[in-house]
Amino acid sequence: MAVPKRKTSKSRRDKRRTHYKLKVPAMSVCPQCGMVKAPHKACRYCGTYKGSEVITVDE
Repeated sequence: MAVPKRKTSKSRRDKRRTHYKLKVPAMSVCPQCGMVKAPHKACRYCGTYKGSEVITVDE
């Protein structure tokens, strides 16, 4: 079984882990109501997508 010859330094360990980070989700603004929404999805506040109402929203 392979065993490391030397202890991995904190610097080397952290360099390897630089890509393990959270990504901020992409957001866009709804042209109808101006609220922030996910792109290519219907707005959860006004129920529109590409200028037409696709879902009814209870207020």
